[in-house]
Formats: sequence, structure tokens, C-alpha cells
Amino acid sequence: MSKIFLTGGTGFFGRSILSCLRRGLLSEGTELVILSRRPEKFLAAYPEFAGLPGVRHIAGDVRNFVFPDEEFDAVIHAATPAVTTLAPGEMRSIVVEGTRRTAEFARFCGAKKLLLTSSGAVYGVQPPELEHIPEDFPCRPVTEYGIAKLEAEKICADSGVPALIARCFAFSGPYLDRNIHFAFGNFLRDALAGRPIVVQGDGTPLRSYLYADDLVTWLFRILAAGTPGRPVNVGSSEAVSIAELAETIRDVLQAPGKVVIREKPVSGRLPARYVPSVERAEKELDLVPMTSLADAIRLSAARK
Repeated sequence: MSKIFLTGGTGFFGRSILSCLRRGLLSEGTELVILSRRPEKFLAAYPEFAGLPGVRHIAGDVRNFVFPDEEFDAVIHAATPAVTTLAPGEMRSIVVEGTRRTAEFARFCGAKKLLLTSSGAVYGVQPPELEHIPEDFPCRPVTEYGIAKLEAEKICADSGVPALIARCFAFSGPYLDRNIHFAFGNFLRDALAGRPIVVQGDGTPLRSYLYADDLVTWLFRILAAGTPGRPVNVGSSEAVSIAELAETIRDVLQAPGKVVIREKPVSGRLPARYVPSVERAEKELDLVPMTSLADAIRLSAARK
């Protein structure tokens, strides 16, 4: 049995963890205490997660929540804004101050481990000639989000609690938001509605997608057996272009709408890439993706 404090338990990562717990895919006896701003609103929106054995919800902002006076075996810090339209400085505040507060709590509650869900954004721009970006690639983040996540990694490393770092890339799953800036979710939404699937750019950027159940398996394996201070990329190494993704979603779901690509590719230009090397996860933690892209599309579409 393990008792885990989870921040960000109502976002995509949190919902995916709860889904695995509900379906018996996590270790028996796992107990979760989940911090979120409005637990009642979340449970009303996702009634399938109400009343789960061993799960409690507490209300609070990750930047200043009141510490529950309990001991925990581990803390998973997954609280991250999913949208990019926040007020100036708000993204950094949530990521950095939230991490600082969570690290303080990890010390307070006697946690043996602290797992941070960081991001591939800490690397900055992946050189287009580099097929897969490894963990030892220099971190030169260029976005507010990536800069904040790299700072969060340092806060966890300096926390005094053994810190595991999961650098997360792109994902699929039934609880992925279909109405914000995630291509997979947008394309899934439009395919299910019978509308054209619209690619806003030229469709050439390369991404890869790890299915939600695999994501949860990877996170809990890193928590259990990862080496503190040694980041692990979490994602798939199977690259797919945005145009190919749109076409695959249409074909797998037999959607009636066509794929519309707004712009034409620039001749001779290498496509942008955001694709991790996962050799470290494979060799050190025996982790491999178990769900194909086609199956991930079908499973993601199953939740209406």
C-alpha cells in the first residue's frame, strides 16, 4: 500500500491516473489525496470519479494550499496550466511557486519521493536534423512554460526530498481536452462531429503520442524505480506528421469529413520536430509504449 499526495489531480494527467485507478490498473491499496481548486465542480463534471475507494479530494491553490497534517509516502506534482492564454506571469507563477510550495509540503509530510511532471519544453527548440531528443541534450528553453519547468526541476532537485523528473512530451487519451491547443484533441473532436479536420499550418511538424494508460504506467514506474536527479523522457519515439495524424484519425474513425491543410510546405525545409528519445526509459526502467496510435485513437474516441 502507498499513500500519495497528488497535485493537478483534475487535469489530463490526474484524470488519466484516476481512470487507471478506477479500472484496477494501479497497485491494489494505492491511496490518493488530490489537491485541486474546486473539487466539487470537478466531481460534478466527471461523476465516474466520485466515491472511488481510497481517494480523497481537498481544495486549495497549489501556490498557497494549507498543508494537510498527514504523512505521505510520495508526492506527485502534476499541477500545470493546460492553456496558454493566461495573464502575463501567471504561467510562471503557477509552475514555479506551485512547485516551491509542493516541495515544501513534501518535506513537511515526510515523503520519501517527489515526482515532478516536467516537460520536453525544457530542451527548447529541437534541431530538425535530430530525430529524437535525449535527456542529455542541453536545456535551452524558449517559452515561458519551458523556462518555468526547468526552474521547477531545480527547485525539486534542491528540495532535500529524493526527486524524480519525468520530462513529458505529447499524449493521447479519452480525457485529453479537445477544445484547446492540442492537435490530437482538436482533430478527434472534428472527426467525431463529422466536420472537416483542419490543419492550421502546413502539416509537416513531427510529433509523437503516448497513450494515457501507458503514460500512467511510466509515471508510476519512474516513481517506484527511477533514479533521483536523473530525468526520464516520457513519450513515444514514433514520429508522425501533423498531416498524417489528421489523416490517420479520419481513417481510423471512418469520419466523413475531409482533411484541410491551410498552408503549403516550404520546399526543401526540414520539418520541425518534438520527438523524444526514450532509450533511457527502455533500458533503465524496462518501459515501452504498449498502445498503437490506431488503438489510441479508438480508445480516445470511446469517451464521448
